[in-house]
Amino acid sequence: MQVKELTSTRIPSNEYTSSVILEVRNLKKYFPVFSGLITQRVVGWVKAVDDISFSIRRGETLGLVGESGCGKTTTGRCILQLDRPTEGRVLFEGQDLAQMTDAGLRPLRQKMQIVFQDPYSSLNPRMTIGQIVSEPIRVYRLVQNGGECQDRVAELLTVVGLNPLMADRYPHELSGGQRQRVGIARALALEPKFIVCDEPISALDVSIQAQIINLLEELQERFGLTYLFIAHDLSVVRHISDRIVVMYLGKVVEIADRQELYEHPLHPYTKALLSAIPIPDPAVEAKRERTVLKGEVPSSSNPPPGCVFHPRCPIAIEECSKGVPELREIKPNHWAACIRA
Repeated sequence: MQVKELTSTRIPSNEYTSSVILEVRNLKKYFPVFSGLITQRVVGWVKAVDDISFSIRRGETLGLVGESGCGKTTTGRCILQLDRPTEGRVLFEGQDLAQMTDAGLRPLRQKMQIVFQDPYSSLNPRMTIGQIVSEPIRVYRLVQNGGECQDRVAELLTVVGLNPLMADRYPHELSGGQRQRVGIARALALEPKFIVCDEPISALDVSIQAQIINLLEELQERFGLTYLFIAHDLSVVRHISDRIVVMYLGKVVEIADRQELYEHPLHPYTKALLSAIPIPDPAVEAKRERTVLKGEVPSSSNPPPGCVFHPRCPIAIEECSKGVPELREIKPNHWAACIRA
């Protein structure tokens, strides 16, 4: 029996703005800090994600950027309920995932998948590529027999640019780029609607990164996928994203369309990130204005009062330390959490 082909469900561009597939409302994720060897007690909390909100439209790519430790990966894991949120709501197609039991989440997990950051540790070294890609298919019983499963695996490997004969190999026999393609094939196995891409190219050689980015864009065009693309490389995010969310120390500080954010950043942290992107032209690089941040990133277990960025902000005033700035719409579809923006 022939396995049905992966279907293309590209959404017309005029439907993007009217259809929200995922909405995050006041999401918080706190990790306890324990003290004591025998009798452990909670002495504090690491505020990895602290009251953030945003939405993702069907068919778009939302970039999530920020320094290491700002809460990007934790946000993605909380959306997929790999880590349960401390507070807040995660609405996927109108259903609140944060309130569901594991049994209730099971059918929805087919629609949501993840591509992990490290292609070396995210694949089981004791399983062949065919077993890795076919595992979700077998768990959800999407095929009738082993022959159909093999056909499906071969199709998935072909879709991500791999030779179907690689199904008999083990992960250590593949390069980093090939392993990440296997991770993408595994994510596609259940025909999801939404995929969290957790820094999918940061562990790869520069020469391979562009290939993976192009593959993700081709798959999105072919299957109508929606991405949350987590990264710290702003040049990559600018290339692949439709809109961008900037995070700092567990907070969202700015949200805007890609072009608007890069041409007219409003938050001083976003300006500092953009000024750190190197420009290939030495003459332009030498003349452009740079924003150098002072001090170190504060601890998530003891964030500063008021605006969490104010100890490093070049334009901070006394009021910045007294109240948490609201994320407000300063321009049409351009939001920033800064009292001076």
